[in-house]
Parts: sequence; structure tokens; C-alpha cells
Amino acid sequence: VPPHVWRINVDTPEEAQQNLSFGAADRWWEQTDLTKLILASNKLQSLSEDVQLLPALTMLDVHDNQLKSLPSALGQLENLQKLDVSHNKLQSLPEELLQLPRLRSLLLQHNELSHLPEGLGQLLSLEELDVSNNHLTDIPTSFALLVNLVRLNLACNQLKDLPADLSAMKSLRQLDCTKNYLETVPSKLATMASLEQLYLRKNKLRSLPEFPSCKLLKELHAGENQIEILNAENLKHLNSLSVLELRDNKIKAVPEEITLLQKLERLDLANNDISRLPYTLGNLPQLKFLALEGNPLRTIRRDLLEKGTQELLKYLRSKIQDDGPGPSEEPPVTAMTLPSQARVNMHAITSLKLLEYSEKQAAEIPEEMFDAVGTNPVATVNFSKNQLREVPPRIVELKDSVCDVNLGFNKISSISLELCRLHKLTHLDLRNNVLTSLPKEMEALTRLQIINLAFNRFKVFPSVLYHLPALETILLSNNQVGSIDPVQLKGMDMLGTLDLQNNDLLHVPPELGNCENLRTLLLEGNPFRTPRAAILAKGTAAVLEYLRSRIPT
Repeated sequence: VPPHVWRINVDTPEEAQQNLSFGAADRWWEQTDLTKLILASNKLQSLSEDVQLLPALTMLDVHDNQLKSLPSALGQLENLQKLDVSHNKLQSLPEELLQLPRLRSLLLQHNELSHLPEGLGQLLSLEELDVSNNHLTDIPTSFALLVNLVRLNLACNQLKDLPADLSAMKSLRQLDCTKNYLETVPSKLATMASLEQLYLRKNKLRSLPEFPSCKLLKELHAGENQIEILNAENLKHLNSLSVLELRDNKIKAVPEEITLLQKLERLDLANNDISRLPYTLGNLPQLKFLALEGNPLRTIRRDLLEKGTQELLKYLRSKIQDDGPGPSEEPPVTAMTLPSQARVNMHAITSLKLLEYSEKQAAEIPEEMFDAVGTNPVATVNFSKNQLREVPPRIVELKDSVCDVNLGFNKISSISLELCRLHKLTHLDLRNNVLTSLPKEMEALTRLQIINLAFNRFKVFPSVLYHLPALETILLSNNQVGSIDPVQLKGMDMLGTLDLQNNDLLHVPPELGNCENLRTLLLEGNPFRTPRAAILAKGTAAVLEYLRSRIPT
């Protein structure tokens, strides 16, 4: 930092030496002291003790530098209200920091802190504290003194438990403990009367705490844990709850008491072990989003799940009267559909160039479907809405003509090499299967323009897609994708549509803003904090512009 920055309040400005006729704007002797200093996104390795020459500072922002320590002189800045030292390399904090009586916001995320000073509770004015993405293994008990704290972020550390004393934080509205090693949540935490948002995703919880006093709790996120039982006791006090996110757990049943959550708007139970639902769920008046995919539901047909929340709720309501599942609800599943049922449609093959065998609930495609093709060039294949567990091997026989393949709504768990040989393929629909990855051999599909992978089980963005030069549209919503590579995406010159709604993106890389070919970018329904919903609502161009503005220079 240039020395004259620290001395800006002290030194007489240069123009005072030369110019002797001052306009109103130049009266340097009427200058007020500096109150805000922003040194963010530089390469600072240390800060001078001379920071004490700026006693009027209310805000000091040095985020995104290379600071390994902070000067003890920070303790002299008694007017400081906001200190942002996030995204540095800090391993400890000076004790003097605890002398700042007016500090309201302390941002320490993305450093290398393995412990916090025991006296942190002395910062009585603190309203916001972010220590996420550090190496913390415990929390000082003095935290309990932070009675004015409104937002506390402990995400992405190595915490095995939370001190019960946190319950003394009577003003706390938002608590984020995502991605730690928590096995339990202290029952006292449930007495936090102001709590509105609680994030417990990606821990090791086996059960949810009871919440007798959390009358204001609006959002509870506890996905990706090991929760097996959802009790009536966990739910019945949560009168204000609007979001309940429990995806990727091991929950086996949903209690009838869930209908007490009259304000519930979003309920995510995807990828659990739920086999039946209380039909009364259909009576929740505000419910707009219900995710159930990836559960072994016996009483609800798969195609019904795909029709969206409103249809599903309508169906559940219709079942409340005739309790007990009727025989019509389960589609017959046969290991092998008899050839006599196949009824090959030769007209479709010869004049429409279409090979169709869909909505048959068949475990495999009858041989005579392929036999019937003969030398006819087939352009479109539709084998959707069956019970296929693999890509039919004989599909490779169509490789010289087929360009559109629909295998959606099956139970396919991996893509065969036969499919990778369909070199004329332009459209591929694999939605609603159980895919977790795509093979490298798919690179051979150099003409592929549109791929639909929605409602599968991808936890990572399939890297082979980055190497398909003709891709124009990637539909990957309703998976569990945690990250994307903006540099590789930028190399995809034809890509115009990217749908990543309802995934597990905790962070949207700013560099994604450089993908200026994107005309449609859909990111709603992910757990990231920025860009906020208001920006997402403005549309793709605005989102890309916002992301570009966040790229560190």
C-alpha cells in the first residue's frame, strides 16, 4: 500500500503548496477524515501498522489478497464497523481485534484458520460473522455472548459438534453449518426463538433435532446426511416453515404430521428410501414444489412424478377418499414382452423412418422390432417409458441412418459402447433414468446437438460433454451436480442453452460470465447464495453480466 494512503489524514495535500486561490471544492483544510478504505483483490502480503493513522475508518475491505497475518494496530480503529479479510491466507487473528467495540460485520471466510480467539465473544456489537471455508475443528464457548449476532456462517469446516451455548444467541436468524462432520445437533439449539434459516446439508446427521421454540423457522436444509427417521416431533412445532429440504438421505417414511406445516412451499425428498406417502400431503395449501424422484414409491406411477407438483398433489387429494392403493396403480412389469404384443408398425418404419416401442413397460425391446427394419433407413428411435435397464445392443444396427434417439423414462444406469457408435446422432434424450456418468467414448458423437440428461443421478458435470463440438443444448436439471468448469464451457462455441436447475451448485464461478454464446442459462433451485434470485429473475444476459463483474481482476 503506498505510504501516502495511510497518511492521507495527516499530510497537507500537494496542491496546498502551489495553488493559492481556492474554490469551494479545494478547501483542503475542511477535508473530513477517511471513513472507507477498499484494498480488495490485490496482491498484498501484509498490512502496515500505520493503519492506526486512519482512526475514523468505519469500513476496511482487504478481501482477496495474500495476507498471512493482520497488524495488531487494527485494534485502535475504534470506529470500525465492517472488516472484510476473506479470501486470504490468514492462519490466526490478533487478540487486538477483539477490542473493536463497534464492529458489526466480520468476514473471515476462505482463509486457513484452524482456531478462533477464545475472546471473540467480546465483540458484542457483531451482527454478521462468516468463518466458512476454513479449517476450524471447534467453536469458542464465548460465542454465546454474541447476543446481537443475526447471521453466522460456519460452513465448510471440520466441526464435529456445536456448543449448546450457541442457543444463547437470541438474535440469530441465519445459521449455516453446511459441509462439516456434525453427527448431532444440540437439543438446546432448538430454543433459538429468532432462527429463520438453518442449513445442515452435507453432514453426518442420523436424525433431525426437535424444534419446540423455533416458531419463526422458515427454511430447514438438511440434505445429504444419513437421516433415516422423520418423526412427528421433528415437525409439529415448525408453524412458519416454507422450505424443507431433505434430499439424499435414507428416510423411509413421511409422517402424517407433515400436513401440520401449513406454510410449506417447497418440499424436497428426492433420493431417499420412501416407499409410500401420506395422501394428506395433497392438502398442503401453499405447496408449489415437491421433489420425489429417486424413491422406491410403490403407490405413485413414475409418469405421474414427471407431470409436476400440481398434478401430483391433485392425484394425492383424489386418493384421500378411497384410502388404500387400488390394483390399477401399479403398471404390470413383465420380464419379457411377448412378440405377439409387439405389433410392428411397418408403415412407421418405411414412410416415417420411425422405430417406436414406447410406453410398454417392457424390460427389453423384442428382437422382431429390429428384424423388421431390414434395409430401411431409420432416422428416429423412440424406446421411452419402458423398464429398460440397458441400451438395447442392436441399436448399433441403425448407425448409418439414425439421428434422433429417445430412451427417456427407463432404468438405464450406464451408456453402452453401441450407443457411442451412432455417429449421425444429433438428438439424444436420456431424461429420467439412473445415470451417474457418461463414457469417454461418447466423444465419437461429433454431430450431437441436443442432449437431455434431466432427472438422473449425476453428481459431477459429465466431462465428455465438454468435448462434443456441435452441442447446442445441455439439459441437466434435477441432478446433484456440484460444480462446473467455466473455462471448458467457454470452449463450446455452439452452446446456447445450459439448464442446471435444481442441482447442488454451492458456487457459481464468475468466469461463467465469459460464456457469451449462452442465450439461456437456468440456475434456479441450487443452494448457492449469489447470484441472488432477483438477479436470476432478470434473465440470462443480466446473470452473465453480473458474473463478469465478479471476476477478480
